[in-house]
Amino acid sequence: MAGQASFRPGQVSGVDSPRRFVISAEHGGQRLDRVVSSVIAATRSQAKVLIDQARVMVNGQPKKAGYCVRVGDTLCIEPLPAAPTTAAPQAIPLDVLYEDEVLLAINKPPAMVVHPAPGQWQGTVVNALLFRWGWRDSGHSLRPGILHRLDKDTSGVLLVAKDESSAEHLARQFRARQVHKTYAAVAVGRFRARTGRIELPIGRHPTDRKKMSVQARHSRAALSRYQVVAEAQGLSFVRLFPTTGRTHQLRVHMAALGHPLVGDQMYGPAQARLRGAPAVAQTFGRQALHAEAIRFSHPVQGRTMTIRAPYPPDMRALLEAMGVSETRPVN
Repeated sequence: MAGQASFRPGQVSGVDSPRRFVISAEHGGQRLDRVVSSVIAATRSQAKVLIDQARVMVNGQPKKAGYCVRVGDTLCIEPLPAAPTTAAPQAIPLDVLYEDEVLLAINKPPAMVVHPAPGQWQGTVVNALLFRWGWRDSGHSLRPGILHRLDKDTSGVLLVAKDESSAEHLARQFRARQVHKTYAAVAVGRFRARTGRIELPIGRHPTDRKKMSVQARHSRAALSRYQVVAEAQGLSFVRLFPTTGRTHQLRVHMAALGHPLVGDQMYGPAQARLRGAPAVAQTFGRQALHAEAIRFSHPVQGRTMTIRAPYPPDMRALLEAMGVSETRPVN
């Protein structure tokens, strides 16, 4: 294929002009994202970012990542703009649960990304933090004090350290599994046991790189506990207690147990399993997962702290439709 030297390995952004390639027999019949990643020496996820943003044209038309290219097709690949090295402060309101001189805890709303990444450089928690604290041009401004993460569509309590000493102190607690987190979730179906352990290793899905799986070739140990609080209309309100912190851990574990979370677009239930469930459950726009509470030792004072995050409106509406009243977690 002509033009393979146009990009340096891994380069998917910058000021380079669009590059054109003609599909040869070597790549004919392959998925578009695989071909793009090959010709620009990038990862499949980087290639998909370009495709999803319509920066890859096939014969002058945008195509999906799964499109199978044909011999003779012409690809035009436009690099992404240069990635920023720092995040920009933005006046975004934060729901602050606790704040002192070294620590901040917020209640992250659903649909808000925690830190900037390709395709989402603005509107994140980090952008809001930089504005709140008046920080600019920080060497760590792409992730200032972020100690753990929540998926974009998972709501709830998020801890942030304000200085390096506190960040390291709390990071040691996370590594030693001395930070205890409680999640509230609504899952499909009735559980056989009211409490239990899910001890299944998790790794990257063998064919879909966006997903995690308990069937991965290379996986890491993962442990979650669950407690059923209430059951109604074919749904279960459960509390989840992760011991480890693997990517998508609770969502993957619940799906593997046969009880995927309501609204989970990646691991969630087939629509047929929601028949008989309240209408709000059938149209719930995200995974029904909320980081309800976190317990840890204060990095300076040493006292044990538990910070709780109230449920967002969509979660409250779902529980009300089930006839469930909010109860405080015990863990």
